[in-house]
Amino acid sequence: MNRSHVNCLKSMLVILNCLCWLCGAFVVAFGEFQMMHSKFAPLVTTFWPIYPSNTLAVAGTLVTCVCYLGVLGGMRENRCMLISFFVLLFILMLVELAMACLFLVYSREIDTYFERDMMRSLEIYRQSSPESNQTLKNDFDAVQQLFRCCGVHGAADWKGSVPISCCTIDPCNSVIAPNWEEGCVNKLKEWFARNYLSTGAGVVTMFIIQFVCLSITVPLFCHFSRHGLGYH
Repeated sequence: MNRSHVNCLKSMLVILNCLCWLCGAFVVAFGEFQMMHSKFAPLVTTFWPIYPSNTLAVAGTLVTCVCYLGVLGGMRENRCMLISFFVLLFILMLVELAMACLFLVYSREIDTYFERDMMRSLEIYRQSSPESNQTLKNDFDAVQQLFRCCGVHGAADWKGSVPISCCTIDPCNSVIAPNWEEGCVNKLKEWFARNYLSTGAGVVTMFIIQFVCLSITVPLFCHFSRHGLGYH
């Protein structure tokens, strides 16, 4: 492999890693934005990876760190950095595949966690005094108002103590207030499914870029090894 081919591979590796790094940085920023503005996290506490914001922040942070190592290794022609980048990126891709399989296999169990945690949150809301658990109450009210739903499966879940956030009219000042009939659990599941669809598309794109980076790293490393380069 002549020098022009090496330079071409180096340029491709650096460009792809820069692109992947930017994608990872954007994913981290988007995940943090969702964390700060999400009203749903306190309602579902058992299985934390079901939050798209958590998944995005963790995955994006790992991708940015690994790709930064790839950029440095490609620019400096450093074999130590390249082999470290290859190993870490390969492990990261295996973890991404494992997480994807986990969600596919345990999708029904995740739905069970979702429903059970929401019922627990509703019971805490219903049995709490007016001054306690304000964060959980505010979040549950926000969900009911945003999705125009009531309770987990319906207004009957509140057992007569239906909050004002279930009311279909604003302001809700009638003696017999009309409430939303549909429960919130199905609407929240649909919302998370839509978020994971867009998240999944981004992860697939990054996975393809990572695979190409791995394919380029191998011939570069082999070339540097044959010529005794890359330890400076």
